[in-house]
Amino acid sequence: MTTIVVVRKAGEIAIAADSQTTFGDDQKLLAAYDPYHSKIFRLGDNYLAISGSAAHDLVLQQALRGLKSRDLSSRAAIFETFRKLHPKLKETFFLRPEEEEDDPYESSQMMVVIANPHGIFGVYPMREVYEFSRYWAIGSGRKFAMGAIHALYDSPLSAGDLAAAGVRAGCEFDLASSLPMTLHTLASATEPQGSAA
Repeated sequence: MTTIVVVRKAGEIAIAADSQTTFGDDQKLLAAYDPYHSKIFRLGDNYLAISGSAAHDLVLQQALRGLKSRDLSSRAAIFETFRKLHPKLKETFFLRPEEEEDDPYESSQMMVVIANPHGIFGVYPMREVYEFSRYWAIGSGRKFAMGAIHALYDSPLSAGDLAAAGVRAGCEFDLASSLPMTLHTLASATEPQGSAA
């Protein structure tokens, strides 16, 4: 339950997230009551944010830091990193990988977005990895965020401004998202795959 966005535009990359934690269907923890309300964490030159159980935050941070080698610079590298991470999530952190009976693979039970100088990426529960050339959003407010960014993307707004607009839209209309937001921007080192030069 959250609104998290990543945006790439004109050499700038941005990641932004709301700050509300939701417990079940009837209780929320707002930023004013939570000294650790940021949903984005930094690992080297990477910014990551997670949608799913609040338990994933510390688990993913510890698990990634504990890997002997990790690489988040490309779609293939991220897949390999999360493939190596999955057994550690089960063995060390007691992840329950069960979802649907007919799922082809065990689930890591989380959606993650990554922003780094190489691009913006998404990792889904069965370790599907996507690279996004413009923007993406995860969490319960994602549809509102995506609509806002879509409407504004071709305007003069920067990636950071677009990310902020997306999170604000999510917070305006999604019950499980609230301001303030956390926002980070960085310079893009490369053009997205398939982009015209």
